[in-house]
Amino acid sequence: MTFQRRMAVVAFAVAASVMTAAVRAADSYKVVDGWGALAAGDTWGEVTGVDIDRSGTIIVVRRQDPPVLEFNPSGTLLKTWGTGFFNWPHGFRIDKEGNRWITDARTQNGKGQQIFKYSRDGKVLLTLGTAGVAGEGPNVFNGPCDVAFGDNGEIFVADGHVGSRVAKFSRDGTFITSWGTKGSGPGQFNTPHAIAIDSKGRVFVADRGNKRIQIFDENGTFLDQWTQFGRPSGLLITADDMLYVADVEEKPGISYGSVKDGIVRGTITGTLPESIAIGRDGAVYAGETTTGHILRKFVKP
Repeated sequence: MTFQRRMAVVAFAVAASVMTAAVRAADSYKVVDGWGALAAGDTWGEVTGVDIDRSGTIIVVRRQDPPVLEFNPSGTLLKTWGTGFFNWPHGFRIDKEGNRWITDARTQNGKGQQIFKYSRDGKVLLTLGTAGVAGEGPNVFNGPCDVAFGDNGEIFVADGHVGSRVAKFSRDGTFITSWGTKGSGPGQFNTPHAIAIDSKGRVFVADRGNKRIQIFDENGTFLDQWTQFGRPSGLLITADDMLYVADVEEKPGISYGSVKDGIVRGTITGTLPESIAIGRDGAVYAGETTTGHILRKFVKP
């Protein structure tokens, strides 16, 4: 066997192994039917965000009142809040201190285009942006989609349902810098829809309209781009540097792999989500806005 032939056989074996692992991973999750008991007469609506606090409470943000729902892992509704607070809630994250961050991405009735930081008991601790004013500047946003946090508490905003940038703030909300313009080149964006940071401080941006993830350092220097995860709507990077990517179109479901090599290890099917959360028990929660209008829970059998 020639060297070229041996290498081709090895390459095929590796590809087959990765494909088999991906199929196995896709089949290793099952949906928990009927998870999440809503109040009588209520429906889910568009579920735009989901995250889990340190006590294991699953917190869901949706585009109808009440916009914030809190559940225990078995799906019992614990409380609701936030009625009348937002025009069009979008991204939702919980920081290391347990504070809740919600973006309001649409202007109406003198509200919107802001990011709110809430304490665990619902007190507003910080507000970014100017109520009802759209733009791209130190204290204005144009469709803020998502937030992420650096190790020192710096705040990174994917300002992107209309805008085309990432904005960076200090932990007290002081504007530091921003980067990005409309386009498809390195460092340009077409709907920067989600944002996450890995253990090395690299900033991953779901550049949805360009069907790629762009990777930057914390100052906005372009490092790389990945297209193997499809058309990303939502991003989650776990403490062990596993990347989960929500896609409703190119690679439907939740694809995942390590940020260390960017290889797609598997896909969770049966959902078309925009937001993702992972419980301490490994359960995966997928928030849907496009078709299902639901939060789905997946577990391994």
